[in-house]
Amino acid sequence: MGSEQQYIDLFKQAGQVLCENSADVLNEVRQAAFEDFCRLGFPSKKVERYKYIDVAEVFAPNYGVNLKRLTFQIDPYKAYRCSVPQMGTSLYYLVNDVFYASHMAVGSLPASVFVGSLRTYASSHPDFVRKYYGQLGQTGNDSLTAFNTAFAQDGLLIYVPDGVKVKQTLQVVNLMRGEIDLMTNRRNLIVVGDEAEVDVLFCEHALDNSNFLTTNVSEVFMGAHSRLSIYGVEETRKNNRFFENMYLSQGACSHLEYCTVTLQGGLTRRCCDFIFSGEGSDAHIMGAVIADGEQQVDNNLLVDHQKGKCKSNVLYKYVLNDHAVGAFAGKVMVRPGAQKTDSKETNANLCVSPTARMYTQPMLEIYADDVKCNHGSTVGQMDQSALFYMAQRGITPDEARLLMQHAFVNEVIEKIHLIPLRERLSTMVMQRFRHGVNACGDCNLCRTELEDVLNKN
Repeated sequence: MGSEQQYIDLFKQAGQVLCENSADVLNEVRQAAFEDFCRLGFPSKKVERYKYIDVAEVFAPNYGVNLKRLTFQIDPYKAYRCSVPQMGTSLYYLVNDVFYASHMAVGSLPASVFVGSLRTYASSHPDFVRKYYGQLGQTGNDSLTAFNTAFAQDGLLIYVPDGVKVKQTLQVVNLMRGEIDLMTNRRNLIVVGDEAEVDVLFCEHALDNSNFLTTNVSEVFMGAHSRLSIYGVEETRKNNRFFENMYLSQGACSHLEYCTVTLQGGLTRRCCDFIFSGEGSDAHIMGAVIADGEQQVDNNLLVDHQKGKCKSNVLYKYVLNDHAVGAFAGKVMVRPGAQKTDSKETNANLCVSPTARMYTQPMLEIYADDVKCNHGSTVGQMDQSALFYMAQRGITPDEARLLMQHAFVNEVIEKIHLIPLRERLSTMVMQRFRHGVNACGDCNLCRTELEDVLNKN
């Protein structure tokens, strides 16, 4: 045992504190998850889905853990505003892994919709949470999922009952805050009922220069004929380490749009399983990555066609500069009997500097004979002929490179169906290439106010 030992010791010493500050439903699977973690340990690079990251090394430092659920005496609803112009949102905040419900967002959400603390809802509706929690994220198969399940005490629950169509976008802002190096383990549980519809936007921000390590496990259930859009925007800092495992199950004839945009960060690793559990569903899965300096971004996908007549379209694009390292692995699995599957997977990458590195591995594994599947990947540099063409028209070399990079990434952004979000992200991408601020315009307006509030507490 190496890095694992300190966490094994922590669990044995503070297991009672973990349970006392959580909910019974979460505690019921905690011990089994811990035993799975002890058996598996942190994955080495010999494990296929972790081959580009030394996980044990990342977890080796001594991080603080907020086991007693201490809260900062702030109201992020007043001190920090994160919004997208011209897009009505219901806004919610988690500081580290604590849901702040002191001043809930005022909106016109249907009364039957719940957005809030997973721990709170599990205490009042244990049978409902027990039906879903830990069902997709099996701890025996992935050690980081086991680790998170063993240590997570709270998180976010989004529940949209059958037939309910939420008009407002649900915006969840995850704020990392701490004066010491801190680890956060949080859960997301999203349940969208039959014929229900909702859009969810997750924003990741870091407010301090401490070293932050986050594990985040999301379990998403989509009912028959439902529609769900999930967007993720990451704007943190170079000393952030973010590990996310997401497990998503689609019911029959459901529609999914999933897109993550990584603008700033240190190390980002997303492992996502998209499972077609019913026939006639479709999924549009997208990602855009802009990385420079020493950033490292790894996206690992499994698109699991368990049922037939389903369609998946995967598009990921990376722009890497300086010594940044990118990795993409996407496996499309077509199970026996999943006939009439239609799947397309594309990964295109641009290495702006000669020292940037990109690892790409698109894969197909097909056990049905009536399918239409294709995949491909490219890794290239700036098109010199295009740069020359633009120079002939009076565009400076720096501006030409910026425009080409923006157009390259914008192919992903323009596929987002929410027009205000699409426009905001396009602007943020341009700012990123111009080395602009590490936050969207609205967030930047009130950053100073928030820091003043935090410093007084």
